[in-house]
Amino acid sequence: VQLQASGGGLVQAGGSLRLSCAASGSIFGILYMGWYRQAPGMQRELVARISNGGTTNYADSVKGRSTMSRDNAKNTVYLQINSLKPEDTAVYYCHLRTNWNANYWGQGTLVTVSS
Repeated sequence: VQLQASGGGLVQAGGSLRLSCAASGSIFGILYMGWYRQAPGMQRELVARISNGGTTNYADSVKGRSTMSRDNAKNTVYLQINSLKPEDTAVYYCHLRTNWNANYWGQGTLVTVSS
């Protein structure tokens, strides 16, 4: 399984961005796909995820200003974050977990929010 992430970049505070993650390869039994992020000197943390059935979970830090969605036909998930803050600056990693607890990670995409 390969995860191809895109959509990071430099954004001004208050702006928006959309991250995309496309899964390819031998994909069976996806439990959920989502995004983690890691800021310098910090642990990697869950940002948001969406289950194969469409249930979404969000970190408190982005709840209310983020939306996860998915295109099952394309094995692609999207994360829209609005009202970006400097503290959203991090490397964002796409993640996929299967029903057999196998975990896959994308290469990471840098999001920088300028104040």
